[in-house]
This record gives sequence, C-alpha cells and structure tokens, in this order.
Amino acid sequence: MRTLPSVLAAHLASGATTLCFAWRVTRRDGLVTGFTDHDRDLVVDGVTCKAASGISGSQSTLASGLSVTGAEVSGALSHDALSEDDLAAGLYDGAAIDHLLVNWQDPAQVLLLRRGTIGEVRAQDGVFTAEIRSLSDGLNQTRGRLLSSSCDADLGDARCGVDLTLPAHAASATVVAVEGALSLRVTGLSAFAQGAFARGRARLSSGANAGFVTEVKAHLVDAEGVLLRLWQRPPFAVAEGDGITLTAGCDKQLATCRDRFSNALNFRGFPHMPGNDFVIAVAIAGEGGYDGSLLE
Repeated sequence: MRTLPSVLAAHLASGATTLCFAWRVTRRDGLVTGFTDHDRDLVVDGVTCKAASGISGSQSTLASGLSVTGAEVSGALSHDALSEDDLAAGLYDGAAIDHLLVNWQDPAQVLLLRRGTIGEVRAQDGVFTAEIRSLSDGLNQTRGRLLSSSCDADLGDARCGVDLTLPAHAASATVVAVEGALSLRVTGLSAFAQGAFARGRARLSSGANAGFVTEVKAHLVDAEGVLLRLWQRPPFAVAEGDGITLTAGCDKQLATCRDRFSNALNFRGFPHMPGNDFVIAVAIAGEGGYDGSLLE
C-alpha cells in the first residue's frame, strides 16, 4: 500500500489541487534528465524537469499478479530536452524512468507513482514515443544457464577466454562505398576469410558515427571486394573514408570453438545432448532396435 506524504495528502484533501506529472530518466551512462507536462520547468529532488518537450503520458495499465504491464510517454524532440540523435544512438535504451506526481506550486511535494525502464523508442516528424516497461518485465529475461548444444558464453568474455585483441581476431577497415544504410563495402580485410567477422562487433571509429557499435550480420567476399552487412542502422549516414574496427564473431558451435579458436576446453555448451529426434524416437521391433522385451 502506498503511503502519501502528509503535506501532499493534505493538499489532495483540500479539494483544489495544483498537480502535474513529471518523469525522471536515468540513462545507463549515469546522465539524469527530467521532463514535465506542466507549462514551466520544475526542480524536483534536485533535477530540473523541462517543460519545453511538451511531454505527455498515455493511460497506464496496472494488473495484479506478475503479468507485464506498461505505458507510453510522447513529446516533441528538441536539442534542449531530448534530441533525435540521442534516441537514434540508443542512449536512452534501457534507461530507468520514474513517473512522479508533483505539486507544481511546491515541487517538494512529490509522490513516486511508478518505476520502470524505457523499452522501444520511436521517432518521426519531430515527435518521439517511448514505451515504459514495468519492473515485472525483468521476469521475462533469461536468468542462469540454459542446457543447449551451443555455447552460452560471449566471445571474448571471462568464461570464453579468447583474446579478441590478437591480430587473428581483430582488424581495422575503411569504408569505400555505401550500398545501403546497412551494407558497406570496405577495404582492409583481405587477409580474413569470408564470415570471419559475422556475428562479431563493428565499431565506427571515425566520421559522424564515431563510437557507434553494432553487430555484424554478414561478412561477405565477392568479385567486388568485401561487403559488411550490419544489424543496426547507424544514427547518421556513413560516408566513404569512415573507419571501422572489427572483432571476430562466433556461431557458438563446438567445431568452430575447436577448429577456429583452439578453445574447446572453454566451450560452454553441451554438444552431445540428445536433440528432439532422440526424445520422440520410437523403438521398432525386428529392425535392429529395441525389441520391447522389457515391456513384457
């Protein structure tokens, strides 16, 4: 049960209220920003909540139990409040957000209504819409290990042990042609076989997208050279001459771990685990299989 601060409770009981909503956002890099649907900026718990964004919230759905519920906030994009570039760069992905009820005449009177994280963010025609996921959404995330024939470690992490700084697993490339927002022709990878950087990481090291990181969808070699296809669109247009640093990828299979990385000792999967065909197989008498004698 939520307990109201006595001063705010008295204000609500007065019958004439001066209330508004505010949202406090804490990004994963530690930056804290605030927004409000009031017509002027408010300082709430030391955070300036800006009114310039014209932000507003949708209807919020709550339910008993552990079902995942959520809401949305939307508003105008601006350099003073929330820029489209920041959203495109993923700076607000997974950010913590607090939904607050505030007495705008006395911002010290504040009540935390809800806490969650920012999920999907959409931006179009100067307006953004951000999904607010409830804390129960974390129950949908995988915890612990899964029994699988493939490896569940990330290439290069402590459980894997592969050194991605070695020249055999890292390289620098330069964009020579842009064939689409997600398809780049590059030079500098002639020493690597096709697929070496598929499922790996690509970091734009220069140009407008410097610092942007995404996963490599495909690493192809054809008559025209090397083509990289990315999973995520960079926030700005990639230009010829932009630099990319790449680290190798892995398909999580034992053969790849053993033959390519010489790392079978650290393989974190269960390659000999029976598959679905084994589970549903039925023994047939007289065909060299189990004759059913144990059932007699």
